[in-house]
Amino acid sequence: MSQLEPLIADLALILISAGVMTLLFKSLKQPIVLGYIVAGFLASPNMPYMPSVTDMHGIHVWSEIGVIFLLFALGLEFSFKKILKMGAAPIIAAVSIILAMMYVGSFTGSLFGWSDMDCIFLGGMLAMSSTTIIFKAFDDMGLRQKRFAGLVLSVLIIEDILAIVLMVMLSTLAVSKEFEGSQMLGSILQLGLYLVLWFTVGLYFIPMALRKLKPLLNSETLLIVALALCFGMVVAASAAGFSAAFGAFVMGSILAETVEAETIEHLVSPVKNLFGAIFFVSVGMMVDMQLIIEYIVPIISIIAAVILGQTILSTCGFLLSGQSLKTSMQCSFSLTQIGEFAFILATLGTSLHVTSDFLYPIVVAVSVFTTFTTPYMIRLAEPAYKVVARVLPAKWIARLERNTNEKDEKVSDELQQLYNSCFKRFVFVMLISCVLCVAIMAVMLYYGEPLIADMVPERWVHPVTAVITALLCSPFLWMMMRSDGDSPEVNKLWDSGAHWRVRLTAYGVLRFLITAVFVSFIVDYAVPWTSWLGMFAFVAILFIVYFSSTLEKQSERLTKNFTDNLSAREKMNDKAGS
Repeated sequence: MSQLEPLIADLALILISAGVMTLLFKSLKQPIVLGYIVAGFLASPNMPYMPSVTDMHGIHVWSEIGVIFLLFALGLEFSFKKILKMGAAPIIAAVSIILAMMYVGSFTGSLFGWSDMDCIFLGGMLAMSSTTIIFKAFDDMGLRQKRFAGLVLSVLIIEDILAIVLMVMLSTLAVSKEFEGSQMLGSILQLGLYLVLWFTVGLYFIPMALRKLKPLLNSETLLIVALALCFGMVVAASAAGFSAAFGAFVMGSILAETVEAETIEHLVSPVKNLFGAIFFVSVGMMVDMQLIIEYIVPIISIIAAVILGQTILSTCGFLLSGQSLKTSMQCSFSLTQIGEFAFILATLGTSLHVTSDFLYPIVVAVSVFTTFTTPYMIRLAEPAYKVVARVLPAKWIARLERNTNEKDEKVSDELQQLYNSCFKRFVFVMLISCVLCVAIMAVMLYYGEPLIADMVPERWVHPVTAVITALLCSPFLWMMMRSDGDSPEVNKLWDSGAHWRVRLTAYGVLRFLITAVFVSFIVDYAVPWTSWLGMFAFVAILFIVYFSSTLEKQSERLTKNFTDNLSAREKMNDKAGS
């Protein structure tokens, strides 16, 4: 009789335990995630009276794959355009809540004398509410169509994005072992650079490739292609120094803008459910009852910090974003739990060996308790509001109830709206063009120049590299200098008075200066741009870029393809709706 591999036997035990527990929790109308955690605890070596897994390393690898699929699926549900359409209110609320809860978590950990890294990671864990649990609670309670529920879900989307940024920051902090503002700022800038670069390049090429391959794509091949893109971005993100989860999220967000997004999401869902279950089961395996009993006081304190911190500080965050007192309290009472990202951050701290062993089971215990209390806290919001309304002075209530988002909206002047639209396009074009030029220059410096050095004499290496770099950057240099410069909107503003001309002139000068900086860097790599030859090349490149009709056509074609890809899914949905 053949010997069964331990990993296969462990997988059988995990799935049997998970299957039984999910059916039980489903019948009890409780979140299935809790069933996975209980299943993990029962199948772990910490439970002596039950069969337990033997290959913890293999389970750990599978759980990492689970995190990748969870973040990939989250990216597929995400849309950058949705974020832009939300307005400022959810962004202000989310940032306020995260900063406040990170401070609450760090302060709570410091009260027990925990290490700085334990306190910082605990703050990050408490800052992120559970999208899955809140979504299910709203669904079960019939609250999905309420205004406050839509605002909460918008905040959760922002929190998910900021959680990715937080993961990168904590990874950097964990590796450096110290908090350096300049290093952290550099990591954030690097994150922004790679995010814009990957999104721009991916959104330009991937939808085009999927359209050309459409006759060859059935359910099976589309699934394989999507997973190949996902894990390819995972490898690229890891090579760039980011987490695998970040790469999976980025690729998911790119594919979310394609017309195949819903099909990919449907195909990936069973795979995500399988590996996601393994991840949450592995979380349950980290639960140690002895540690929980030993740290029962910190657990109770953290539970109180989550509930009180969210109900009080989150209410202030929503008020700050312009919501009424009632809406703010309904939103904040819905966020009184921690969930998936807390587990992911706990796994990150454990894998980097920067957090203590007791932190993981403590966070799991807090998550389980706050998950159970979530529906009750949502129901408690209105009674709590009535109590607060009776206690606070009438003047305070009248002022807090004045909802700027609902009652005090003012229609902007037509020219101001036109100016705002032009300004947004200006920022968008400059950001994309600058990032792409930086990427081209970096690729030519690190990869192109060594190849050129093998083909030309040494004294020609730098000039040839500079020429090729200038040619590759030229369409984007044109975008920096000229894009939308002669559009009807800009011309209308120009003809509307000196006030608008001054602003447009300032933008034109700024665009020229930014373009000149990039051109000077390229020229200086071949010859000093302050020399007579360098100055001649500098002026010549700017002249050619500004007046070239060929570059104008190339830039317009690139812009059209990008905007078509960005709006393809929206157009398809509008067509299907009509």
